[in-house]
Amino acid sequence: MRRELFFDHALLPSGWARDVRITVADGTIAAVTEGALHSGADRVSGIAVPGLPNLHCHAFQRGMAGLAERRGPTTDSFWTWREVMYHFLQHLSPDDVEAIAAFAYLEMLEAGFTTVGEFHYLHHDVDGRPYANPGEMAERIAAASAQSRIGLTLLPSFYAYGGFGGAAPAPGQRRFINDPERFLDLVRRARVTVARLPQGRVGIAPHSLRAVTPATLRTICQATPEGPIHIHAAEQLREVEDCVAALGRRPVEWLLENAALDERWCVIHATHTTPAEIAALAASRAVVGLCPLTEASLGDGIFDGAAYLAARGRFGIGTDSNIQIDAAAELRQLEYGQRLARRARNVMAVDEGESTGRRLYATALAAGAQALQRPIGALAVGSRADVVLLDDHHPDLASRHGDQWLDAWIFVAGRSAVKTVLAGGDSVVEAGRHTMRATIAARYRAVIAKLAIA
Repeated sequence: MRRELFFDHALLPSGWARDVRITVADGTIAAVTEGALHSGADRVSGIAVPGLPNLHCHAFQRGMAGLAERRGPTTDSFWTWREVMYHFLQHLSPDDVEAIAAFAYLEMLEAGFTTVGEFHYLHHDVDGRPYANPGEMAERIAAASAQSRIGLTLLPSFYAYGGFGGAAPAPGQRRFINDPERFLDLVRRARVTVARLPQGRVGIAPHSLRAVTPATLRTICQATPEGPIHIHAAEQLREVEDCVAALGRRPVEWLLENAALDERWCVIHATHTTPAEIAALAASRAVVGLCPLTEASLGDGIFDGAAYLAARGRFGIGTDSNIQIDAAAELRQLEYGQRLARRARNVMAVDEGESTGRRLYATALAAGAQALQRPIGALAVGSRADVVLLDDHHPDLASRHGDQWLDAWIFVAGRSAVKTVLAGGDSVVEAGRHTMRATIAARYRAVIAKLAIA
């Protein structure tokens, strides 16, 4: 299918342009013309920017947002939050997971994300036994992607142990656990499923160094020579301490020395890293996946983004626990965290006079495309026609131009500035609302009501 689109203003790889005509063929950009004539094309009003990749998501956690905000008898932390999460997932059926994921993906599209990397570790039934179809849960994630129209890179997560040194899993982890053979079978099934989606991709996600051993990590990486590899690392100080005790190295340090990090890898969080690790991580050309809202929610700490960017490091952003789904808010929190840590302003801008919003957005676009291994992140020939239209009549964007539009969206207006979203050249969000919102939200509400009773 072929479609001609016309935008008054668009952010192209060369910069801001006016009167841009984009030809879309089968969901992919076939031609881009600046200073074009409008005649014969569908005019899409607003300020066109490439859709942002969300490189780290646990979709099912959208259903528990707000349920972990009561203080416990001791100091709350990531580890106490994790117990709330384990309790919540014990009630989820495949139907529930599909409904929650579809709603989370709908919200992502409404907020400016057009592609998601689903770090998928909820594989089995509530008693830990595989479903009759071992790929059941992966198929539900793919179905949610198809219904919402968000692009998908599915990252089945390999989770074999409950802690460093091959510790036995806790009861709350039984829905995650696989051995290498069963996990690789799951990956094969996922590839068949995702092949039905537009430009869908499959990678692997060894959960963390505490959930695998060096031997099992090596086995699954050698068995999957293509596709992205994502892993949680150094999110919590206790994790760093336990890793040193078990492996003699800090998590990022160990990965750098033993896992041959390169462009395929995305290291999620990397919160607690030394200057030497930051420099080496940047040199590896791997992506760091930052999830600023979740990292703030869990009290993880603040990654030294300024030092990493100065070392030419690559970072993308993700929504992780999905407590708030908002592309602009993630980027804003990233910058504000750096400001608080350094007691300075515009920390993530590199050059004098540079727009902080533009630097954040451009970096997250390029690194997100790399981490998800999809043709996305630019309004250019060969890229997926995923376009976010900002409302040029929004009070916070009025009388602005160029990079000021990005600054106003990220630091002021947030998701309220997102007017229209195109996925593969087709409108999926109009006037700020997903075209399937009524149906998807009704199913989500029914699931949440049922879970409240359970």
